[in-house]
This record gives sequence, structure tokens and C-alpha cells, in this order.
Amino acid sequence: MITRNYKENKIDHRRNYVLFMDCESTNGLEDALAYDLGGKVIDTRGNVYEAFSFVNADIYKDEKELMKSAYYAHKLPQYEQGLRDGSRTMSTTYSMRKYIRQLCETYGIKFVCAHNARFDKASLDTTIRYVTKSKTRYFLPYGLTWWDTRRMAESVIWKMPTYRKFCEKHDLFTPTGKLSATAENLYRFITKNINFEESHTGLEDVEIETEIMLYCFRQHKKMRKTLYRN
Repeated sequence: MITRNYKENKIDHRRNYVLFMDCESTNGLEDALAYDLGGKVIDTRGNVYEAFSFVNADIYKDEKELMKSAYYAHKLPQYEQGLRDGSRTMSTTYSMRKYIRQLCETYGIKFVCAHNARFDKASLDTTIRYVTKSKTRYFLPYGLTWWDTRRMAESVIWKMPTYRKFCEKHDLFTPTGKLSATAENLYRFITKNINFEESHTGLEDVEIETEIMLYCFRQHKKMRKTLYRN
């Protein structure tokens, strides 16, 4: 699925447009290779200008053995259905990179966001290096600032007594005893729906992660947005 609303609507460059992305990957956490890239272009009020859902042929089709070991390999039939019905688009790493870079140029994007963004950044860079044999080193244009909704949530939602009570009621803690900061549990808190289950597919996860970002913004609290400290 690809929408290009900017062809119909004049882009207001006074707005801060954010590229929000989520990857699903294989080959472990350290050398993750992205087979699914979903995302949106939004503004900080939540208006959506662009949406995309790519299945990466370089990994999905060409690395069959790696795909068998993907953590969410049981979801692969969903990708086949999405490719058939047009809700997902088969692409290559290079074509995805070119498309994303065109979006950044068109919207004048300065911020790219993900939940636990360190993983997504590393996965995209690892993938482009893998398929180009390191001829290309970075997936995104130079100079973008990475935002991380996990950092935002730790600054805002973690500090809310109501979130602690919610975690205590439903036993939502990490193995080390900290409050959970997964997108799934944060979204459960925001929606008050403890039965919600995260899709763990790119675009669908972006849907809930953007809600986490917007929820944090609406609290009007001082918070850390960036993945890396200046």
C-alpha cells in the first residue's frame, strides 16, 4: 500500500513533518535484516500525509533460510495475503531507500521516529550494507534527527502514578522489575484495553506507536524525544 497525498494537497513547509517507521527483521538482534518496512508521514498533530507497507524482496524472497528463523515467521501468510490484495508492496532495499529519500526531500522531513528506534536504525543500515556489500552504508539521508517513542514514554508515561497502578494491576514488568515500556503495554494503558495484542507487522505497529507519541505530546510535559543525546 502506498499513498501519495502530497500530489493532491499543497505541502505546508511551516509544519514539522515526521517520518514514522517500523521494521520487522530476521537474523537476530545484532545483525537484523529488515523484511518488512511500514511507515507514515505525519505531522505532530497526527494528520497523515503518506502511508506505505513494503515487503523487502532482498530478504523475504532471496533469503529463504533466514526467513525460516524470523521471530514472527508464523505471520508470513499475512504477507502473502497482503501482497495479493495490494495492501503491501514488494520492493527491494534500494527501491525502498530511494522512495524514503524522496519523501524526506518532498516534505522537508527533519525527524524520523520509531519505538525503540535504535533497533530500527540499525536494522535498516545493516540491511542496506548487506545487500550492497557495504557499497552503501546508510539507509536514511544524512542529518535527520531520530526520535524514539520509548524515550518519550519513559519521560512522561512512566512517571504517571496511573501507569504504575496499571502495571501493578496487570503485572506488566520487565524481568528486572522495571515498568514495561513495550509499545503493546503502553498502548494498552492509553486505550484501557488490556486485551490488545500488537500485530508485530510494520505499518500496523506504526499505527499504535504514533498514538503513543501523540499521547505524550498531549501531556505537555518536558520529555526527551531524541534517540541520541546532543
